[in-house]
Amino acid sequence: MTLDAQTQAYLDQQAQSAALPWHELTPADARQYYFSQRYEGGMPEPVARMEDRAIPIHDSVIRARIYTPAGTAPFPVLVYFHGGGWVIGTIETHETTCTKLANASGAIVVSVDYRLAPEHRFPTAAEDCYAATRWVADHASSFGGDPERLAVAGDSAGGNLAAAVTLMARDQGGPHIVLQVLIYPVTDYYDPGTLSYRENAQGYGLSRDDMIWFWHHYLHDEHECNHPYASPLRAPDLSRLPPALILSAEYDPLRDEAELYAQRLQEAGVATRLTRYEGTIHGFFNLTNVIDQGARAHMEVAAFLLDGLSPHHARE
Repeated sequence: MTLDAQTQAYLDQQAQSAALPWHELTPADARQYYFSQRYEGGMPEPVARMEDRAIPIHDSVIRARIYTPAGTAPFPVLVYFHGGGWVIGTIETHETTCTKLANASGAIVVSVDYRLAPEHRFPTAAEDCYAATRWVADHASSFGGDPERLAVAGDSAGGNLAAAVTLMARDQGGPHIVLQVLIYPVTDYYDPGTLSYRENAQGYGLSRDDMIWFWHHYLHDEHECNHPYASPLRAPDLSRLPPALILSAEYDPLRDEAELYAQRLQEAGVATRLTRYEGTIHGFFNLTNVIDQGARAHMEVAAFLLDGLSPHHARE
């Protein structure tokens, strides 16, 4: 189908701005611009409680922001990894998304401020996110969470990191993750690329050149693209992973790799639901006040979490 009217209007507005594409910016300038746009999809919602925690990670410390919805503890817990091509993005850029998810799903959302490339290249972000997930499992009760009802989620590069965390948890003996939600995730390297990389190479927000720029900042060299924690689609074994909800967008360079990952999970025996949002673009999930499909996608994710993290289902 063609672009829906709201997505087209958003792209038209973006085209009239003076902003340069990501691949023409320095990482510092890209971060500043991304931060300045953090509320373009709406303001954060009030939650019952918000607090920051410091998580010890190897030889460093990273931040996590914990959003607790109204209700009675213990709550299920969703560990969320923000998008931004591993180069840009912070807890603050995804505050609207995380507060909406907390309120809609009834889960505590723990947003992880993993270290960014190119200062910290692969596998730092994946290792930070895995260590943070282990920390959440070990400390959930200290902030009202139920460690037996633990899920991970992320958008774009954050979806890549969420997928990597499930692989790491399986390979390294825990923690037990009940569900994974991958929102237009990066699952493979840009080369040789897919049909959607060619069809949506430019003109729809995120471009192929942008993805090349992100990948080149993230990896030390192209050989690392074959590692399953960098390109989960290249993992030889995708069995014994948590049930998954995967969202894709029709006009997204990453559409095909998200959908191929869903297919691979299904073939490996993992209960997987794939939803393609037609007529829209990469990033729509974070534009809930601009693109109605973003709001519908939030409702789908919240319903998936409500069902899968219910005490009965999570302990089956």
